[in-house]
Amino acid sequence: MSKFSYPEEKDLQKFVANRYRKAWIWQSVFLIALLFAIVSLSALLLSVADEAFGYVAFEYKKDPSQFSDKPIEELSREELLVVLQENLSKGAYNKLNDESPMEERSQVELYHLVQERLLQVDTKQTYTLFDSLMHKQEIEAEVAEKYPNARLEFRSWLTPAFVTSPMSSRAEFAGVRTAILGSLWLVVIAIALALPVGVGAAVYLQEYAHKNFLNRLIQTNINNLAGVPSIVYGMLGLAIFVRAWEAFTSGAMFGITDTNGRTIMSAGLTMGILVLPLVIINAQEAIKAVPDSIRQAAFGVGATRWQTVWSHVLPNALPGILTGSILAMSRAVGETAPLIIVGASTFISIDPDGPFSKFTALPIQIYQWTSRAQPEFHSIAAAAIIVLLILLLTLNATAILLRNRFQRRH
Repeated sequence: MSKFSYPEEKDLQKFVANRYRKAWIWQSVFLIALLFAIVSLSALLLSVADEAFGYVAFEYKKDPSQFSDKPIEELSREELLVVLQENLSKGAYNKLNDESPMEERSQVELYHLVQERLLQVDTKQTYTLFDSLMHKQEIEAEVAEKYPNARLEFRSWLTPAFVTSPMSSRAEFAGVRTAILGSLWLVVIAIALALPVGVGAAVYLQEYAHKNFLNRLIQTNINNLAGVPSIVYGMLGLAIFVRAWEAFTSGAMFGITDTNGRTIMSAGLTMGILVLPLVIINAQEAIKAVPDSIRQAAFGVGATRWQTVWSHVLPNALPGILTGSILAMSRAVGETAPLIIVGASTFISIDPDGPFSKFTALPIQIYQWTSRAQPEFHSIAAAAIIVLLILLLTLNATAILLRNRFQRRH
């Protein structure tokens, strides 16, 4: 006679109820974790937007009427150019013209030059978006009392001019064009180094390497390197790329003599080494996920191991490899500490024109602005954060589209 017996109905109901209770508890925990993540991200985005928009009280140090009978904001491009020609010194005008021909500048650029060089905007007070929306009357009364000659206007610090303008010592006219170009150069060089080297290393470790002590040691060290603080990579880049390889990274071996090793090339190579372990690990996981049946089928029809890897394994692993490259690219865009050590400029108004140029990057620019005491620099730092997020999302979206395209093919 079997020793097994079905539980009583009462005990069975109790057991099932207990299982459902535990499932509900864990489901609630996971939902709470998701809600916490959403609230945290929303709070971050709102705090950035709160600084990037709001009322600004400002004065002109010089009376606009002494430069034009019409309001400055109503002047045409040709009229603004005439105002600058008549009121700037010859040396100052020629310097601006050498940087970018004045006749080719847009109306917005010329208007900003008039404000910066002639009217000399003096920002008295900035207000957050929340205060501007909820306490408008109090702000107007405060400005009228403290700054009777000031103008009060609602300003978005994130404007097309902010994205297309170079750096300036005045927050009102500073832009992130140079920093955006520097960040893009860094990403291109970093991915150009990390992706082929990382995928090659992953293919060897996963498809060719024997399971011996040496290869296990290499694998362990690659996993450890993925968690090394980024500032350590900055010190490595300073010692090797900036100093030891200065002839290459400065462009001296190619005839460039006006730079040292603190160039985009040094920074890009440093970022490439930083994200290399991440690329290797993700590429290995993607290769490992390819079914062994595909390999066995290729071997069965006489393909060599390399033909199998090139024609079957890599095409099937490519979507996963591109996913890893997205993570690597995201980390490279957002890093700051290695760039500071390698020698990124905190103030530079000249756009990089090649891999051997001096440079800055968006994280460096944000760090520099947030360290300033003036509140208007905090506002443009918030605007730069939004630009960085948009740039990061755009790069990620591009990589995701490429990944999805390869997924449909295979």
